[in-house]
Amino acid sequence: MIAIENARIRRALKIIIPFAAIPFTVLLGGTVFSARSYAFVSLAVAALSVALFISGFEKKQTGARRLVIVTVLIALACAGRFIPLIKPVASIVIISGIYLGGEAGFLTGAFSALISDFYFGQGPWTPFQMLAWGLVGLFAGLSSGVLKKSRAALLVYGALAGAAYSAIMDVWTVLWYNGAFDIKLYIAALGTAAPYTVSYAASNVIFLWVLARPFGQKLERMHIKYGI
Repeated sequence: MIAIENARIRRALKIIIPFAAIPFTVLLGGTVFSARSYAFVSLAVAALSVALFISGFEKKQTGARRLVIVTVLIALACAGRFIPLIKPVASIVIISGIYLGGEAGFLTGAFSALISDFYFGQGPWTPFQMLAWGLVGLFAGLSSGVLKKSRAALLVYGALAGAAYSAIMDVWTVLWYNGAFDIKLYIAALGTAAPYTVSYAASNVIFLWVLARPFGQKLERMHIKYGI
């Protein structure tokens, strides 16, 4: 009975944390708290991301092994932000979600934004980046069955992920500029950001084409060898 109840709690957390708790925290930080409170909001999102990852633990030992691999992928994603023009961050997040699970994908995305922004600049935009890249990894995990089998589907997902990231960040743009959400300003922001959106989508397609297969093969071997 205890095992069944724990499984139910984990399933509930997998829904509540990424689709309610974290978005609510991010929006609260962008609308209610002052701009100087972004560090506390980022910390809260980071804590919730860890809680989501832990909720995916089926076995303690397996979870610890997944964490080691996720840490390596986060480091690679952070290093990838130093590449000029096109960046592999979202692609690495997508790969982590596909092969390690949606919870791992969310953690990789959220912490890649948080840690790399210590160099590129922390600010009220950081929680939105954490949410955007986190959701990209989460949905990659939820769609892993299709994305593993079809390279075309994977590349389409990469392009859509780039557009989704830009759309979420444009929410922050409107809140920063207007102090409240305005649909007209949001549409204008989407249009203004179109060149960046195209570059995000193109970067994801390019890096997924190059990285998905070799990274996937390595992670699949780890899955077979260690049961991750």
